[in-house]
Amino acid sequence: MIECTNCETAQFLQITQSRVYFEDGEMINEISETYECTLCGGTGTYTYAESCDRASVTGDVEVTEERPRFA
Repeated sequence: MIECTNCETAQFLQITQSRVYFEDGEMINEISETYECTLCGGTGTYTYAESCDRASVTGDVEVTEERPRFA
């Protein structure tokens, strides 16, 4: 789950930009999403690249494996 680090919830996150890159026209090579928290105004970017085989996040968002504290 992707959460706002300031508010510790995903409830107010809104995707403001989303891109999917196809290198060969069939397989997804990279996914990039930009988020904005409508509660605190925080922003961040989530990027998954197949070449790295893992996700990276920048800004005021984080990827968690836990259920959110606040629903």
